[in-house]
Amino acid sequence: MEESNTYLIRPNHQHKFKPAIVKECIREVLRERLSGLQYNSEEIPQLTNSLTNTIKDKVKSVGLDRYKLVVQLVIGEQRGQGVKVSSRCLWDSDTDNYAEDVFMNDSLFCMAAVFGSYYY
Repeated sequence: MEESNTYLIRPNHQHKFKPAIVKECIREVLRERLSGLQYNSEEIPQLTNSLTNTIKDKVKSVGLDRYKLVVQLVIGEQRGQGVKVSSRCLWDSDTDNYAEDVFMNDSLFCMAAVFGSYYY
């Protein structure tokens, strides 16, 4: 009996990283967890870890098979300042992509980005 080759070099359309869907996953988690929350520097490390894991799990649940997911999250105190966050990656523009969202309230701001890199 001959085994079929499972080597895929491109995801099929239904399993491709879709930024709009991933952005909605990020937005739901941030709104649910951060609405009404006050900035407390002592709680930020644990909150950041918890949020990144929750976002990653939610994005995985939409069926992004064979994607390596990287979640980057920045939380800061809202003091009217400007903040710039940048990232740089080497990837395949045909298969890899990212999504991001920003949450703000009177006390804090949060920027979350999810990068999806297709695993060949």
